[in-house]
Amino acid sequence: MNQDRIRNFSIIAHVDHGKSTLADRLLERTGAIPERLMRDQVLDRMDLERERGITIKMQPVRMQYRDYVLNLIDTPGHIDFSYEVSRALHAVEGVLLLVDSTQGVQAQTLTTLAMAQAQGCVIIPVVSKIDSPAARVAEVSAELAKLVRVPVDDVLAVSGKTGAGVAELLEAIVERVPPPPRLSRSEATMKTQVGSRSEPPHDSSPAHGDEPRGLIFDFSYSTHRGVAVYLRVFDGTFRKGQPLVFHAAGKEFIALETGIFTPGETPADSLSAGEIGYIVTGIKEPGVVAVGDTIGAAKGSLPALPGYERVRPVVWASVYPESQDDLPLLRKSLERLRLSDSSLSFEEESSGVLGRGFRCGFLGLLHLEIVTERLRREFNLSLIVTIPTISYVVTKTNGVRETIYTPAKFPEFGDIEKIEEPWAKVIIITPPDSVSALVQMLYDHEAQTTATETFGDGRIELTIEMPLRELMRGFFDKLKNISSGYASLSYEILPEREADVVRLDVLVADEPVAAFARVVARRRVEEEAEKMVEKLHGLLPKQLFVTKIQGKALGRIISSRTLSAMRKDVTGYLYGGDVSRKNKLLDKQKRGKKKLLERGKGKVNIPEEVFMKMVQSSAE
Repeated sequence: MNQDRIRNFSIIAHVDHGKSTLADRLLERTGAIPERLMRDQVLDRMDLERERGITIKMQPVRMQYRDYVLNLIDTPGHIDFSYEVSRALHAVEGVLLLVDSTQGVQAQTLTTLAMAQAQGCVIIPVVSKIDSPAARVAEVSAELAKLVRVPVDDVLAVSGKTGAGVAELLEAIVERVPPPPRLSRSEATMKTQVGSRSEPPHDSSPAHGDEPRGLIFDFSYSTHRGVAVYLRVFDGTFRKGQPLVFHAAGKEFIALETGIFTPGETPADSLSAGEIGYIVTGIKEPGVVAVGDTIGAAKGSLPALPGYERVRPVVWASVYPESQDDLPLLRKSLERLRLSDSSLSFEEESSGVLGRGFRCGFLGLLHLEIVTERLRREFNLSLIVTIPTISYVVTKTNGVRETIYTPAKFPEFGDIEKIEEPWAKVIIITPPDSVSALVQMLYDHEAQTTATETFGDGRIELTIEMPLRELMRGFFDKLKNISSGYASLSYEILPEREADVVRLDVLVADEPVAAFARVVARRRVEEEAEKMVEKLHGLLPKQLFVTKIQGKALGRIISSRTLSAMRKDVTGYLYGGDVSRKNKLLDKQKRGKKKLLERGKGKVNIPEEVFMKMVQSSAE
């Protein structure tokens, strides 16, 4: 295929800015999908995506416009899935930066724009929802033009609902997005830098003949065909039956099928340089295929392409099956999910109370919620999901430094020299009348404001830095409440900084319960201890003896409640007689309860439903 006739692009936008609807109109206008098969959110394949109205999984699709091939990669809009966006940007030369004309630039707009600019993509600014009565097309167009640093006339206006402006948008894609280079973008840039100033960045002279080479940006799995890798081809041609190899894994295989996305997987004779498509590998082993790996000829001489930064989990939570009989199914289900979600990580762990399960790493709270919901729906699993936490780097007094993923494994208070925790750089865009309440909220969450800027419509952008644990402590919900839903937020993870946090234990009958351990800010430890002790006091059934429920931190008890004993009526069968008979029976009962505790037999059996209510995520 003539590379000059290929345009690879992506749509990036904040959540609910009309990205999926615009993709529908592009597919409709180019005839990529027959009218009888057309539906809303056609590229969103999961039921969860359609129910929530958000894109969770990137989806490539090929369109034919005049004599051009347009390859679109539809991307998620939520900040938790920005890793999906970054991978898509490696495979395209241009992006449509979509902004809702009724809302204006949002925090996620700034984040995705920075990612696209860092990848060297051509930016086409687009204002959407121009058919809305609340649209501020001229105002938002000027705002977007200033952000992208282009003349306001270069900003396009479209309506995904009515299709207005879609024809002009297709023409702009053809005219403004450059054709794909034969070399990867980073190699082409390097070649331009070291060569003469007049050397074109798109070098089309093949140095290795027709030897194929491509970058894997995603993959899928099916029971019958194994892994199908989604790749952008940078060199040569891939064909069915070719012996190929994964550079990083060193695994060789035969291409069982090559094809393109229409948007379903459609077989094609070959995939040539500049195209986006898939290759069926037949590999069914987990852990072989990796996003960012280079696929090439088995006996080829081309080096690996620069890949992606390794995904870094932000949130950790333990997932246990309600029945331990389902543990093998849970393990198999997580392995299957990881074949379609490369950002999911997990390792097996055990709890003395909840049994065996898996400690899982997620990109954020929404990612956690989506994965657990998929486990329930797609694999019919009943799960217990613990409250999500982050990882801490702990330096002990003996100099040993280790990463702690769960509060239960925190060293004792006297053994810790220093604790470090990840921070986040957060961008908030909010209406001006919410700023005063926001400032108080930022103080409550240990946030530091580093910069402010005012938009033309009066909205204020705040750049802040804060501990990641505080961002997870209901920060987003509180932000939406104080701004009546008008504020937006995006964040990126910063390196670890020293943390002033402590481990909070809950003791029941003087015995610590590992599953209830928490890591909290030192300044809030008393408040959190009171809250947890009070909650458990209301949930725990009475025992045969008086039971103490205590919160312990900093080497001392800081909160305590006493659960009165369940008293059996040992005198109920007596009718009349001297009162001393009743007193003797009551004294005997007291001595029996005392012996239970002295012999260590008075341990509290915490019911499973109490554990579930104490350790389950609030999102559950």
